[in-house]
Amino acid sequence: MNSKPAAPTGQVRPAPEDRRGFLKKSLTLSGGAVAALAGAGVARAQGDPAILKLPAHSTGLGQPVAARGYGMPSEFEKNLQRRESPGLTRAGQSSVAFTPLQGLFGIITPNGLHFERHHQGWWDIDPRQHRLMVHGLVRESRIYNMDDLMRLPSVSRIHFIECGANTGMEWGNVAVPTVQYTHGMLSCCEFTGVPLSKLLEHCGADIKKGRYVLAEGADGSGLTRTIGMDRALDDVIVAWGMNGEFLRPENGYPLRLVVPGVQGVSWVKWLRRLEVGDKPWDTREETLHYIDLMPDGLHRQYSSVQECKSVITTPSGGQVLLNKGQYNVTGLAWSGRGRVRRVDVSFDGGRNWKEARLENPVLTKALTRFNIDWVWNGGPAILQSRAIDDTGYVQPKIAQLRAVRGTRSIYHNNAIQSWLVAANGEVSNVQVE
Repeated sequence: MNSKPAAPTGQVRPAPEDRRGFLKKSLTLSGGAVAALAGAGVARAQGDPAILKLPAHSTGLGQPVAARGYGMPSEFEKNLQRRESPGLTRAGQSSVAFTPLQGLFGIITPNGLHFERHHQGWWDIDPRQHRLMVHGLVRESRIYNMDDLMRLPSVSRIHFIECGANTGMEWGNVAVPTVQYTHGMLSCCEFTGVPLSKLLEHCGADIKKGRYVLAEGADGSGLTRTIGMDRALDDVIVAWGMNGEFLRPENGYPLRLVVPGVQGVSWVKWLRRLEVGDKPWDTREETLHYIDLMPDGLHRQYSSVQECKSVITTPSGGQVLLNKGQYNVTGLAWSGRGRVRRVDVSFDGGRNWKEARLENPVLTKALTRFNIDWVWNGGPAILQSRAIDDTGYVQPKIAQLRAVRGTRSIYHNNAIQSWLVAANGEVSNVQVE
């Protein structure tokens, strides 16, 4: 712990997997505080050897251009990685690698940190050999290669993708310590591809009789998911691009489905087949998995929309506040039904709420970054965020969710997340009823 006197600005020590701690200066300091900071800055600069003595990188010749044909993060950022939760599954091929939300800025997830969820491992498929078939209730069945698809009109849109089981380990009680594991089956990227509506139009789909589309992946699990025709004609994309480059193999290269607002299992990777039909297929992943066990023993099926949700990412579990003072509390909010309209933050476990700042851009079915100023007095505090979307839906407390859904679910836990800040500055995961 830091035993120095309290400073007017706060510091957070990161968890081991964190990118860095953070030092945020106050956005609204009094004149006296500004003068104090300025004076401290001058004194520090006068005697700091890092300022007075030029380091090697200021006196030598650096690396040439294109020293790395594909740019890589700094070696000092190597701790920021996707991480698997030990013992989550029996085999790594059907496991999850979680995105380190606590170390990211803005709303875009770097390609190398996008979370992974596989059913039978990932493949690096030769795009020259990959094909997509569209058939069923269509005027003409077609088979597309990648060149065919990329000649069609394309769009680029920013959307979040969240696994239906994100935060699922927290249904019964606190299960994992950090935001990477509580909420890390979540990413947000700019996806590029052809709208599914254009492909269906190109093949002459019968949109009156054809009420559903079946999507099938090319991996060993033969994953299939049913998509309603109304959604297929809306904003679904058959995508090959992610954040300005081709998809990564572990994210479906060379082709995947993007189904905004819907749980990630419907975003079928390594997409190979689309079939138009007049009724749901009731596939394995729709009748045996990705269903919600209700308190009365019945299963709720086809609950695919990801409801409004938010989480504070800094400070969050595993981090440590090093001293009293002002902090920038930041986090992410999202809704599968549209835009985030508002985020409120509480520092006392939900008794009082303050409205946070929503940072631009605020997009439909995309992550939204929020920030709020907080002065920590050195005492215990419970931090929470509560999101409201443009349909008026309010993110529920865990007790409210359990009252309807019970405690035996796995999927669609969008309850308010609580972080306890102890008097010694340590932040931990807690649940507040």
